[in-house]
Amino acid sequence: MSEIDQLDAEQIKEQICDIGRRLWQRQLVAGIDGNITVRLTENEVLCTPTLHSKGFLEPADICLVNLHGEQLAGQKRRSSEILLHLEILKARPDVRSVVHSHPPHATAFAVCGRRVPLGLLAEAEFFLGEVPIAPYELPGTATFARTVLPYVHRSNVCLLANHGAVTYGGSLIDAYNLMEVLDAYCRIVLLAERLGPAQSLTADQQAELSQLRVQSGVAPPKPYASDEITDDSI
Repeated sequence: MSEIDQLDAEQIKEQICDIGRRLWQRQLVAGIDGNITVRLTENEVLCTPTLHSKGFLEPADICLVNLHGEQLAGQKRRSSEILLHLEILKARPDVRSVVHSHPPHATAFAVCGRRVPLGLLAEAEFFLGEVPIAPYELPGTATFARTVLPYVHRSNVCLLANHGAVTYGGSLIDAYNLMEVLDAYCRIVLLAERLGPAQSLTADQQAELSQLRVQSGVAPPKPYASDEITDDSI
């Protein structure tokens, strides 16, 4: 890396530590859960270390890997789930950062294999869109990493069956914000079901929000159309 790249890397390491603390403080991770990556150059990615609480990260803990998952620098071993992040980064050149965590309310949907319902909250329609569920595979394996590929161009968020969730965006804060919004929305859904019945947005209202989402550049490259959505498709 050039001297300028090195300065950028140090700033990004600080940001990763800050986001790790936010994930921990918001109880979106527990123990040593979760991992964070940021694309540094065309072929280099900064990532959190394995077996380390995201609430207590220091810049020196952050690792540097290439797009094959080989560690290039860092005092600690890179995340065991780096392959998941790399598959997303390779498939989506517009994505700069990936956040994986186990947000309790969203993960409850993943554990039950249940779709996150939309049509209930304007913010969820705008920021999230449809939330697919990738099938379960052993975490950390190449097979697990590839489970998100059918959905990665259709959504910026994905539940991981019996595991957690992954979000990704053009910046670290974008990826983090999606994780926070996802879990907050899942909590609202669960609370609304207890109060119920929830009042859904009309089809026209949902269509307006979907159009605004595309116009604002928030939508992924190929967002789901309403007539594509089935239990099997997501």
